[in-house]
Amino acid sequence: MPACFGRARARVLAVVAALCATALVGAVPPALADDIPLAPGHRLVAPYEGAPATARPVPADPPPQHPYLAPNGRSGMHADAAGSGTHPYSGPLGRNPQVTSEKIAALGGECATATFDAGGRLLTVCGTFTGFLLKLLDPRTLATLAEYKLPQRPSTVEAVTRLDFEKIFKDTSGGAYFYLDDRDRVVLADSRQHVLRIAHGQAPDGTWSFTVEDDWDLTSHVPHDCVSWTNLFPSGVCDPVTSVMPDWLGRIWWVTRLGRVGTVDPATGTLKSLRLPGEEIQNSFSVAADGVSIVSDHALYSFRAAPDGTPLVQWRQTYDRGSGPKPGSVNQGSGTTPDLFGDGYVAITDNADDRMNVLVYRRAPGIPADRRLVCRVPVFGAGASTTDNSLISWGDSLVVENNYGYENPAGLTLGRSVVGGATRIDVRPDGSGCDTVWESDVRSPSTVPKLSTANGLLYFYEKQPHALGIDAWYLTAVDFRTGKRVWKRLTGTGLLYDNNWAPITLGPDGTAYIGVFNGLVAVRDRT
Repeated sequence: MPACFGRARARVLAVVAALCATALVGAVPPALADDIPLAPGHRLVAPYEGAPATARPVPADPPPQHPYLAPNGRSGMHADAAGSGTHPYSGPLGRNPQVTSEKIAALGGECATATFDAGGRLLTVCGTFTGFLLKLLDPRTLATLAEYKLPQRPSTVEAVTRLDFEKIFKDTSGGAYFYLDDRDRVVLADSRQHVLRIAHGQAPDGTWSFTVEDDWDLTSHVPHDCVSWTNLFPSGVCDPVTSVMPDWLGRIWWVTRLGRVGTVDPATGTLKSLRLPGEEIQNSFSVAADGVSIVSDHALYSFRAAPDGTPLVQWRQTYDRGSGPKPGSVNQGSGTTPDLFGDGYVAITDNADDRMNVLVYRRAPGIPADRRLVCRVPVFGAGASTTDNSLISWGDSLVVENNYGYENPAGLTLGRSVVGGATRIDVRPDGSGCDTVWESDVRSPSTVPKLSTANGLLYFYEKQPHALGIDAWYLTAVDFRTGKRVWKRLTGTGLLYDNNWAPITLGPDGTAYIGVFNGLVAVRDRT
């Protein structure tokens, strides 16, 4: 048996064993049937540490409001078109915070991107083993108001038939990166290589439902010979669509794993695309009035569209992609969605072998190549630094977390954790370089952290190592100004509470939501 197959089977068995053990522990109390079960040990760890915070807003100009997206903070995984990872309203301050959860499926059910309509209802896509589910949830009770089933991803079929769950854990396609538009419609790319625009509405009897308003088929531009239950051994190419976003004129842009960049004109349905030969795109992308910023596993790009919608490269900047993927990264390249911030800057991280660097560039077209780089700042320890999550950007500040060592939920069982760390870096006011402001030892294995600009708190999803083998997960609040922990609240114990790359999202009512392996967790201050 090849060594790689043996390791893959071992990972699958570890995940399944842990899931079954946790399910048996939580199967007894029928009143908790809809809650995510707790693994043993939750009574042996501190439920809360620290002290409540006082809100201290952090002043700066917010990212421009995109004309075709829901209001900033409500529209997507990274909160706005600029990818800032900031919310303009307060998250929990730690005042006797309450934790609730919603179990979405018997196995799996992670809800990643969370958005909010004008009524404050939560729209999310949750991954199950039978397919992704677009769900409309009550923001307080987490009860499902409406549901729309999306097609099963090829990676799920591969994971089951080839006993390799890495296919699921490192797949960013199928609708995980979706956005909410300015009319509260979900726009996503499903696993059939179709872009869907889906509305939701309430009937006179009070029930809610989803309606597909538009369906644009990309298969004329995207290879689609993908694994399915009726096509277990395809001979062609399958190129999943990883993300969609609108530009400032309302044109919908899309990218694929194998380096295709395309557009859809919503008015005519016209499709245009190009290929970045030999390059992969695993992350989402960001948009400003001056262009579309996309990072591949080789280079950072700025695009604009020709009058007919064809993507045109405004500039391309290579970076140090290292000699291979690291534990804690999806592929050999930057793990970040570009951040558009400050006075015309764009930031990503590289994949340098010894120490990952935060890279800040001037993003305007026409800048000479030798003047585009503002700074290159190494972060975290030698031989133990990577991130596969977007930076937080606010004003001229960036915050980056270290995901080195995280590969899948099974890797952090039995009390294990990652080396962790988070760092704040500021661009100098004169643009002459960047400086490290603080370094934190917070251990946030794989979440997309967020900043509440209304209260000055950063939110991480933390797991510390535990000598007794207890896997305790905490929502941790960190002071944006100092990098000090303020408080942390236990959300749950066990593999089912691992967030597995899902973000923290702050709701307009002050709730912090975390997508976890078995569903969704909500943390809010008691009133």
